[in-house]
Amino acid sequence: MRMRLVVSAAMAGLLVLAGCGGGGENLPEVSASEAQLSASGEPIGYTLGTGDRVRVTVFGEPDLSGEFEVDATGKISLPLAGDVRIGGLPMREAEKAVAQTLSQGYLANPRVNVEVLNYRPFYIIGEVNTPGSYPYVNGMSVLTAVALAGGYTYRAREDRVSITRANDPQRREYRAAPDTPVLPGDIIKVPERLF
Repeated sequence: MRMRLVVSAAMAGLLVLAGCGGGGENLPEVSASEAQLSASGEPIGYTLGTGDRVRVTVFGEPDLSGEFEVDATGKISLPLAGDVRIGGLPMREAEKAVAQTLSQGYLANPRVNVEVLNYRPFYIIGEVNTPGSYPYVNGMSVLTAVALAGGYTYRAREDRVSITRANDPQRREYRAAPDTPVLPGDIIKVPERLF
């Protein structure tokens, strides 16, 4: 009788420990196409979003050119032309949107260039020493993001870090390796280990 009780208690303990894995086991891996970076470390195919600071250059029209921040609605406010929605657009599409707006009663054939001056921040939460938002730097990986956040806490489950891509409309969570590229607006989550 006593042996059954000991075996039952041991089995229950093993089941509890097996359940303490902390999640993240069934998360899909980030595919290589999810975060491609150029040779300089800039995101390829980057879509503009809230918090990005851009420089719009209208060739031959310095009064229409300037630096703008993409607002919460995905728009920038151009002099004379008003609001132009560029949030969610790749750079070339944003240039076309600005040119189209300017061609509607302002300029005959505007030539426009849009470049990112400051990318929106990325976020890191969970078991790091200083969770929060941090400025994006070209070529950033999960490991450098954790370093910026002061490193892992002693409770961190380092093998179960996850990332949610800002440009993913479904906001899926993916398993992230230390060398996984981080993009502007991404959310990195470092779970807690229980033992």
